[in-house]
Amino acid sequence: MIIKVCGMRDAENIRDVETVGTDLMGFIFWPQSSRYVSERPSYLPTHCQRVGVFVDATIDDICQHVADYALNYVQLHGHETPDYIRTLRAVDGFAADTRLIKAFNIATAKDLAQTQPYEGLVDYFLFDTKGKTVGGNGTQFDWSVLTDYVGETPFILSGGIGPDDVERLHALRVHDGSPVEKCAGIDLNSRFEVAPGLKDVNALQKFLNELNS
Repeated sequence: MIIKVCGMRDAENIRDVETVGTDLMGFIFWPQSSRYVSERPSYLPTHCQRVGVFVDATIDDICQHVADYALNYVQLHGHETPDYIRTLRAVDGFAADTRLIKAFNIATAKDLAQTQPYEGLVDYFLFDTKGKTVGGNGTQFDWSVLTDYVGETPFILSGGIGPDDVERLHALRVHDGSPVEKCAGIDLNSRFEVAPGLKDVNALQKFLNELNS
């Protein structure tokens, strides 16, 4: 299972979080976020892959951040269309090996249908909770709707996952033969924070130890 920790920006916290078993680390380049990365941290992860999170950004802005931060992934968390993604893939300056994640805000099973035009265009979908802000709301949607997912693209589960959710996540992983098998990983953020952009490393380590037990 992929472990993604998002909303990072403090250099020492980045060093610590990448030691707990993190596979992907997310940096938010949306100025309206309380976790916005306004300048390059003095340390960036070397033992896990880097994800840049963008909301309706220009393609030039994305390409510049990919170059400046040596991003392995680009996560599109706004209203980016399939044509936008095709253009991004084709533009000079966007590395061919940069992987793409497209986020969708989910409340009901009907919201899963919005993924269909994006099949084959990105490497992962990310299912977040539909809320007042773009991500980082700290609340969960009803995970039972995931059994209605019929797409082929694997997804990362996001939205309010916290220290007390180990058993619920274990339950998701035993649905052999169901669409939940497409759950490739989880995204951890606000419920492991002591302040916006600053993660509780001990809580993360305890959670991941229990999840992997």
